[in-house]
Amino acid sequence: MPPGKYGMQEEWETEGVQEIVMDFLLPTGIFLKFPVSRNDTIQNIKRMVWKNARSEALFSALGDPDAYVFTCINQTAEREELEEETRRISDVRPFMGVLRLVAREGDRVEKLTNTQISLLIGKGLHEFEAQKNHEVNEFRTKMRTFCEEKAQERQMLPWQQWMEYSFPCDLEPCCSPPQCGNTKTKNIKKIFINVKFEACDESFMLQQDPQDHPVVLMRSALKKKATVFRSVRQEPEDYTLQVNGRWEFIYGKHPLCQFKYIFSCLRNGQNPYLTMVHHSTISKYQEDQGRMCSQVYKSRSLSRPPPLPLKKQNTSSLWSINEPFYIHLLQGSRVNADEGMKLVVQAGLFHGSELLCKVVTSSEVTVCSEPLWDQRLEFDINVADLPRMSRLCFALYAVIEKTKKPRGTKKKNKKADCPIAWVNTMVFDYKDQLKTGEFLLSTWPSVPDDKSDLLNPMGTVEKNPNVDSAAGLLIRFPNIRPHPLYYPPLDKVLRNGDASISTKEEYMKLKEIMDNKNYTEFFEDEKELLWKLRAEVRDRYPESLSKLLLITKWNKREDVVQMVSLLRNWPDLPAIHALELLDYSFPDPAVRSFTIRCLRKLSDGELLQYLIQLVQVLKYESYLDCDLTTFLLERKTQDHVPSQPFGKYPPHQNEALADDLKLCIRQESYLEALSDLLSPLNPSIILAEICADKCRFMDSKMKPLWLMYKNHFTQGDMVGIIFKNGDDLRQDMLTLQMIQLMETLWKKEGLDLRMIPYGCLSTGNKMGLIEVVKNSDTIANIQRNSSNSAATAAFNKDALLNWLKSKNPEDKLDQAIEEFTLSCAGYCVATYVLGIADRHNDNIMIRETGQLFHIDFGHILGNFKRKLGINRERVPFILTYDFVHVIQQGRTNNSEKFERFREYCERAYKILCRNGTLFVNLFAMMKAAGLPELTSFKDIQYLKDSLALGKSEDEALKNFKVKFNEALRESWKTKVNWMMHSLAKDNRP
Repeated sequence: MPPGKYGMQEEWETEGVQEIVMDFLLPTGIFLKFPVSRNDTIQNIKRMVWKNARSEALFSALGDPDAYVFTCINQTAEREELEEETRRISDVRPFMGVLRLVAREGDRVEKLTNTQISLLIGKGLHEFEAQKNHEVNEFRTKMRTFCEEKAQERQMLPWQQWMEYSFPCDLEPCCSPPQCGNTKTKNIKKIFINVKFEACDESFMLQQDPQDHPVVLMRSALKKKATVFRSVRQEPEDYTLQVNGRWEFIYGKHPLCQFKYIFSCLRNGQNPYLTMVHHSTISKYQEDQGRMCSQVYKSRSLSRPPPLPLKKQNTSSLWSINEPFYIHLLQGSRVNADEGMKLVVQAGLFHGSELLCKVVTSSEVTVCSEPLWDQRLEFDINVADLPRMSRLCFALYAVIEKTKKPRGTKKKNKKADCPIAWVNTMVFDYKDQLKTGEFLLSTWPSVPDDKSDLLNPMGTVEKNPNVDSAAGLLIRFPNIRPHPLYYPPLDKVLRNGDASISTKEEYMKLKEIMDNKNYTEFFEDEKELLWKLRAEVRDRYPESLSKLLLITKWNKREDVVQMVSLLRNWPDLPAIHALELLDYSFPDPAVRSFTIRCLRKLSDGELLQYLIQLVQVLKYESYLDCDLTTFLLERKTQDHVPSQPFGKYPPHQNEALADDLKLCIRQESYLEALSDLLSPLNPSIILAEICADKCRFMDSKMKPLWLMYKNHFTQGDMVGIIFKNGDDLRQDMLTLQMIQLMETLWKKEGLDLRMIPYGCLSTGNKMGLIEVVKNSDTIANIQRNSSNSAATAAFNKDALLNWLKSKNPEDKLDQAIEEFTLSCAGYCVATYVLGIADRHNDNIMIRETGQLFHIDFGHILGNFKRKLGINRERVPFILTYDFVHVIQQGRTNNSEKFERFREYCERAYKILCRNGTLFVNLFAMMKAAGLPELTSFKDIQYLKDSLALGKSEDEALKNFKVKFNEALRESWKTKVNWMMHSLAKDNRP
């Protein structure tokens, strides 16, 4: 029988096919067949079914469309209910062109929620259920209940409190409120603000003092309204101010000039635009937002069975077992190695990065697919001394079979000739019980060329999900006692340490250790001193907690009890130090609980600043249910407006748009899918209507899409988003986060360097979104447009200044040059500290208002590009003579302006050095992200050097001055590099 064609994979992958013929099976027994556009949503297709069914028999037997749902067989050969009807049929990709219409069963809200969760995490929830993993199931149940109860509590808040939670203030960082902002803001006595009332077309202008509180402004607005519109007298307490028509609100707790939007308006010479919103509108919106949550909560509360009574069982404390810990290595499976080699397994017990005892190595067995060891591996540690977070790490490798050596030859240490795989597992389960029984560990492939560290304690404790292809190790945890062994709850055994008498010399030595911020490795006598004076460390040097944790002997239960007891009374640490304790080197539950206690003091805005790192360090958590997970869920902000997933615009359409982008976007299905979205880069902005005429492909290697949207709230203003497919934007996100943090730190000390940390979001594997910075151009374009050839363009020192003059006539030029000076100083310091490389004139841009900013951060931490073994970038940062020409306002003798620029740079650098530990900690937390240029502590060494960690401020500044002079002196090399870049780009096919 000849092979047949099954499924529609080919049709879905063929971009030219615009219509698909679908079969529809109705519950009335009627069969329909008609073509649909591959871009039609499920909702539209349902309407078409109802329209076509009108002329068929038994139409009257069909009820309301909302009572039915389509089902199909999906690409994984499973029946799927299409509850999320905003998805397009080309996103669903049914295996066959058949949709069956069935009556809805069960709780629709529950099903819709599950569908949306599945879409967000990229896998169906049925996959979790199929695992039959008790930990996963208990965690999901607990966290869902937790989230629902929290959401219910928040829905019961009074409207003002609910609003303050849902729409947190977006405040400008400032050094001394309320005298915040730059000198320009302080000198303004009165500002004009456009105010309108909701549901009212007319608006009026008020003149206010920027130091006023919003309540004063609202009282003025109500008074003006009573005069103009003869309205009934109302109180400002019944209103709040909406910003620029967006879902952000202003309350009466801060002066007007502290709000970021008003601050930016003052700085740009614009009038703020605000709307008075009555509390009844907010209350109604609160009810609408909470309706679905309430329905889910009620339905689940009614269906939730009562908890089963706990059975009593005999248990023992782990600390009563003073016997060596051991496991049985039974056999392997699906092992692939060359013949003539021997297979070996290495096993190590770790607590974080610390090896608890000597590594144990198995015997050698002959290579085969299912090698058999059946060997007991005993560790040099008693069961009673196992830390709660003990991690058992395995490495499978092959060695060349040793031939008999002649007498007298020295015996060499056995090395792994061929690393094969690694896998980790916890010694205790999620219920604090020592594991027993057999476990088949599906391993992860090792890096073939890396023979240094076979064991990977930093790696995941999850098994490789590709169980059919990955090598496996079968091990058995012994039944040491006939009943379960539990790690004892430490709160029942906590005790205070014995008071010790110390000498003056010991206190002086302790101070020396504590004062050295770069101190991470200790001699044995220093460890003993630290441990002896641990109470002194807590009382006088609490921010050095990490040092004490690193020298704690976690393989001695007495020391563990002392350390946990000490943590109970340890003062809360600021975030800059607490974040460090989320590293995988500090896995103890008491330590992580203490860390979360410290982080709870962070405001939502501050927490958002560190969110990338907090999500990454979740990978270090050994169990699903942990303090960090609960903390992040607890602080998760509710959606500000009804959600509309940006995912309706799929990445594979990038190629389809290549033929005729604008014509394609004008199609009704595309206009519908791409309009009225929440901006993924800023959920408070609604991307109202896509402008097909303004959309285009950009002139770069990956041909990113440039998408422009109308902003209904500001006349003539537009919002732009760039979609990139082919570049990993995670490193850009990290770099921009650091630049934004730098800006915040500078502003808190009264230094506003006019940075532009534009929005950037990685949405998947090598794809993501970037905010368009309007009214800006690259230095390369500016230079090309003012020169006759690419060879001379880079050396035209007047190009930038002339361009700024053309955009800023008359009195505006001085302000534009000031903007350029400030921003150039900020980016000189930022690019030097972060080691941002690949700096050419196509990834440095300038706004028409004068702000300079950098884009594209594919190389950081000093990974400078090389060609033919030669470093192409031989300056610490970009400071060319055409930049200096602008700073000096085109006058060669204007040294006063340049010295002021130098002072900005030095002041900015000193501020970053004072916060150097924070930057190092944030980068260290990103080691688990898998960024190619950030995989180990070696990669962070550049940051430690650039921030002069461990040096005095004077030493650090002296070194920076050397780098500054070097950048200025060697700037001609940058110009040559730019010329070569421009020539290469012009000659590109």
